Amino acid sequence: MNLFSTTFTSLENALQYASLRQKVISNNIANADTPNYKAQDVSFKNVLQDSVDSIKTYRTDPRHFDFSTDTAGASIVTEPNVTYNNNGNSVDVDTEMANLASNQIYYESLIELEKGKLSSLLNVVKGGQ
Repeated sequence: MNLFSTTFTSLENALQYASLRQKVISNNIANADTPNYKAQDVSFKNVLQDSVDSIKTYRTDPRHFDFSTDTAGASIVTEPNVTYNNNGNSVDVDTEMANLASNQIYYESLIELEKGKLSSLLNVVKGGQ
C-alpha cells in the first residue's frame, strides 16, 4: 500500500530535474569565458519518459499503446557543433540568464504545489479542523 499518491513522486522527480537544470545553467554561466567550452542542458525527454513510465496502465485491447519502456534518468546533453564566440565557446549569457529565470519560476511553482498537497494531507490528519 502506498501511503502517498504518485503525485508526490512526480513532484519529486520534477524538483530533481529543476535542481539539476539549475546546476547546469549555473555551470554554463560560470564558463561563459572559457575557451572551447560547450553549453550544456538537461534532456527533458528522459524526465518526461520516467514520469510516463511511473503511470500504471493496463492494456485491455492489443491496439492500445504500451507505455512500458526502460529509460535512464535525466541526462545532460551538449551541442558539439555550436559556437557563439571567437574562442569556440557556445554559451550565450543572455539565453542562459533567461533559462535561469524560467527554471527558477518553474521550481518555485513546484514547491507551491508540494506545499498545497502537504497542506491537504495535514488538513485530513487533523480531521478538517
